[in-house]
This record gives sequence, structure tokens and C-alpha cells, in this order.
Amino acid sequence: MRAVRAGAASHYRPPMLKGPSARFLLAIVGIVLVTVAGMLGYMTIEGYSPIDALYMSVITVSTVGYGEVHPLDTAGRVFTIVLIVTGVGTVLYLLTSIGELIIEGRLREQLGATAMQRRIHHLKGHVIICGFGRFGRVVAEELIANSVEIVIIEPDAAKESTLARLAAPYIMGSALDDAILTEAGVATARALVAAIGSDADNVYVTLAAREKNATLSIHARGESESGLRRLRQAGADQVVSAYQRGGNRVAAMILRPAVVDFLELATPGRGDEVDLEEIKVQPGSRLLGRKIGEIERDSPRLRIVALKRGDKTSLIPDTAMEVQVGDYLVAIGERASLSRLAEGVST
Repeated sequence: MRAVRAGAASHYRPPMLKGPSARFLLAIVGIVLVTVAGMLGYMTIEGYSPIDALYMSVITVSTVGYGEVHPLDTAGRVFTIVLIVTGVGTVLYLLTSIGELIIEGRLREQLGATAMQRRIHHLKGHVIICGFGRFGRVVAEELIANSVEIVIIEPDAAKESTLARLAAPYIMGSALDDAILTEAGVATARALVAAIGSDADNVYVTLAAREKNATLSIHARGESESGLRRLRQAGADQVVSAYQRGGNRVAAMILRPAVVDFLELATPGRGDEVDLEEIKVQPGSRLLGRKIGEIERDSPRLRIVALKRGDKTSLIPDTAMEVQVGDYLVAIGERASLSRLAEGVST
């Protein structure tokens, strides 16, 4: 019922059936109603038993034509003609609805795949995650939460439903295939995470990715000491052993719990009020030429704990050091102070 303004006439408009699914359900209901109507008609007109009447109704609607249970009189033949016309039309409608369901489903899949390929094709400076296991999933979810464009490569078709729920494009295939890496945009990506369960596979992906993009930042997961060593030799910028990192964290929590609490607080994006941020100084920034000490005095609730210039990183930089174009400032402090610093750097 549609709401109308006072004084206007109100008319009921039955809901429109939309989509092949709704039309398929309508066709099923139609078939059932026509079959039941035929059964009742034969029982009334010809005096058939329920089972004979149902049999006649089914073979008539389906146009199988196995033969009549008993000879029909004139009224029965007229009724059969009407039932054939109505039943055949309903069956054709059902078959059309089934065809629509099949075609639309395939078309939707094709259009979805095409749209995803188009989206990946236009990405630049994104991150490619090879492998959507437990490690890769954590990386993907963290990057998505921080609005980083990513592309996930995963060969296991059973994980596609989970990938489809993520707000990120994905490719079902193996990262060991050069064509898949190319399709993921490795040539224009800024980073790649080799998160496959096999050290050998991660080494191969690292070599292939480095060959296609010499400036790519590669982060690889390793399981063994030899695997970590080979990943570094293959060109990975960072190698991570989940077991080693987790074990070190547990030991540190036992030995130095206060330090670990501070590190948890200072993990980027994790603190409620205090956060840790990395900011790149762009040309035209208001911070150019200013000294570290001056910047900290202007932001009492903020400290610059590191400054990276080229390949050199200065921890706890000298307060007299001046900021230059291209510097990376790593600062810890209140979120509001970090936001103001970022605005000054990007101006």
C-alpha cells in the first residue's frame, strides 16, 4: 500500500515481481495450481479417482501424451484442450525462468570479473598479497582498515566466498604464475607480501616479482632459518618468521612487561589516544627548514623519535637538525597533535 497525501485517492498496487528468481517462483506456483486444477477438473467432469485424475493432469500439462486413463466425453475433451493450452504456457514460462536464472548468473559472474579486472588495471602504488592464509588475511585486513589499496592472489577456490566479502579486488590463481602477477599489477605496485605457506614458493614469488619491478618493496614470510636466508638472498626487503616473532613477544612480555605494554600502545593505529605515525615531508611544506626542537615546542604533546633521510635513519634526532624535502618523520604523541603535524607537512 502506498502512502498518499490527505484528500488524494489511495489505490493498492500489487508488488511487481522483479528478477528471474521471483519469476521462477511464480512459474513453480503456476505449475502446481494448473496441475491441481486439472486434477479437480477430471474428478468432477469425468469422475476419475484422485490418482487417475492426478495422472491425467500431469501427462496433459507436460504434453507427454501416454494416453487417456478412460475415454473422454465431449466435456472432458474440451477441458483437456483448455488444460493443455494453459499448462503448456505455464511450462514454457517455467523453462524461460530457468534459462534466465542460468544466463543471469553467468552474466553477473562475467560482469563482476570484468569490473574487478578493470579496477585492478587502474591501480597504482597498491600492495599485492600472495596467499590468503592466516598470515595473509591479517595483513590484508590491517591494510584495508587503513584504506590501503590491495590485490589478493589466492589459488584455493574454497576461499573465494570469504574474499568476495572483503572490500578489495582479488584474483583466483597461483602467484607462481607470471601472468597472474602481471594481472595483479606488479609493475605498478609499491609493495608485495609473499605469504604462501611454502618457503620455496615464497622464494620463487620474490624472484619473479623482483624481476618485474626492481623498486618493489617485498615482504616475505619464512618458516625456517634456511628459508629466511634464501628469501633475503632472493631480494626480499623484509623477512618475517611468525613463530619466531610470536615467541620473542611472549618472552619479552615475561622479561619486560612494561616495555611490551608501551610497544602495544605505540603500535600505529592501535592506541586510543596515543599513536605512532610516519609522515613524509613534501615540497612546499611549512616544516621545511625548521628544526626538530622547534617543531616539538610547537606541539607539546608530540615527540619526533626518528628521522629517515635517504638510506640513513636517525633515532631520537638532534633537536638542531633541520627538516628537508623527502624526509620521513616518525612521531609519537596524541592523535590531534599528529594530525596537526601531518597537515603542516603536506601543506
